[in-house]
Amino acid sequence: MNWDTDIFHKEEFDVALLEETTDLRNLVVYNDDVNTFDHVIDTLIKVCGHTAEQAEQCTMLIHYKGKCTVKVGTFEELKGMCTALHDKDLSANIE
Repeated sequence: MNWDTDIFHKEEFDVALLEETTDLRNLVVYNDDVNTFDHVIDTLIKVCGHTAEQAEQCTMLIHYKGKCTVKVGTFEELKGMCTALHDKDLSANIE
């Protein structure tokens, strides 16, 4: 076992992991007075891949708290989902 080499590789891994995790963003959906609960739930299932239970919980948070983070990922991962939410007339943003 070479301690110098092992420590160097661990530091490389730690830096790479830090770079990957610091680029994560939140896809946030905001409450509105237009869309029904069913529409929001169905959209979260189709666009974000939520289970019915996840979509219902997020929809309740959106309604009562005014917003909810519905997905976490890189900007590139979330960009298409955000556009799809907009196409379904939901107010969403990547933060």
